[in-house]
Amino acid sequence: MPTDLTYMSLALSEAERARALGEVPIGAIVVKDGKIVARSHNRKETTADPTAHAELLVIKKTAHKLKNWRLTGCTLYVTLEPCPMCLSAIIQARVDRLVFGAPDPVMGACGGKLDLTSVHSANPTIEITSGVLSEECRDLIDRFWKQRRKK
Repeated sequence: MPTDLTYMSLALSEAERARALGEVPIGAIVVKDGKIVARSHNRKETTADPTAHAELLVIKKTAHKLKNWRLTGCTLYVTLEPCPMCLSAIIQARVDRLVFGAPDPVMGACGGKLDLTSVHSANPTIEITSGVLSEECRDLIDRFWKQRRKK
């Protein structure tokens, strides 16, 4: 049976696809009942859309495939801690579980920069697992920014 490590490895593959496009290398997948429903990666630059984060794109794909905006029973895997916009969308979509790789001290909303997960709301609480393949996820992003700075 696949594990969090397996699924995060697949999210890392999506992040590599983003890097190949010149995008910040962040990848995401959604799993339901042990099956991958959707995959995506950052596309802000290629779409000229500031909301084209991997998480938002994979949520849209999943909702479309499931024909339901409520993604209950789903786990979202993403290589970097979600920003406030993405975490809000994850909560709004009723995702049961969020698994992320590297923390984001600049924009992270799950404790990296701020902690929106502690804000109580009418929505159900999301289960969060952090640090899955954290070093690999962080290394990919760090290499991307080093290459960018050289240009």
